[in-house]
Amino acid sequence: MNREIGRSKGYMAFAIVVLILLAIFFIFPLYWIITGSFKDAIAINAQTPQWFPLNPTIDNYVRLFKQPALRWLLNTVIMALCAMILTCITAALAGYALAKKRFYGRKILFTLLVCAMALPKQVIVIPLLREMSFLGLHDTLLAVILPTVGWPFGVFLMKQFSETIPTEMLEAARVDGAGELRTFFSIVFPMIKPGIGALAIFTFVNSWNDYFLQLIMLLERTNLTISLGIATLQGEMSSDFGLIMAGAALAAVPIIVVFLAFQKYFTQGITMGAVKG
Repeated sequence: MNREIGRSKGYMAFAIVVLILLAIFFIFPLYWIITGSFKDAIAINAQTPQWFPLNPTIDNYVRLFKQPALRWLLNTVIMALCAMILTCITAALAGYALAKKRFYGRKILFTLLVCAMALPKQVIVIPLLREMSFLGLHDTLLAVILPTVGWPFGVFLMKQFSETIPTEMLEAARVDGAGELRTFFSIVFPMIKPGIGALAIFTFVNSWNDYFLQLIMLLERTNLTISLGIATLQGEMSSDFGLIMAGAALAAVPIIVVFLAFQKYFTQGITMGAVKG
């Protein structure tokens, strides 16, 4: 008994040490970017690194906001929020239909959906580009919003959550005279809400960080996202590390704040999905 308790404590101590080391490993780059954004050029390029800015300055941010950085940030927020909302709506409806509706070709559609999840974005980006150009949406925010609306992973995730809804509840709602929309919003939606919360975070992060699609679809400087804008600054001012770090911090902090604000719903949705799926 004592030996088992000792092993348990030893394992816990080892796990804590590993978690601390991993946390330091992943957090340090962000720490270095944020602190570096408050350093001047001398401190950044010093041979002996300053682990904390001894003479903090906001000059890097002043020079950053002389660029259209706020416009880039606003573009990114609008793009990520619209993609998140539209994806959650379409994925919830499609996932529910695939899980609870019986229609011809349902299994074929689900098979195609799973196959689509395996396709890398580089394979479909040219057809997407031609499609957006045909619709006259190239170099607009809609060109990076619409391709994410039918995200196969989102439909797959919501289908797994919808599978757990008791069919008896849906039949009882129909007997009581509820239509499809009322059944969905009154019964289905509350039961899959944790999944929608998890999907919302997934979609927001995916849209925010989808540099490749943004690079292909957006050209005009005022239409750029924060990631593209920082890449532009990096190309124009490759040796101005303070300005680049300020831009990187501006791009990273909002997504971290969003994740910290909604991490409860994210972990709850993932946990429920693992248990129910």
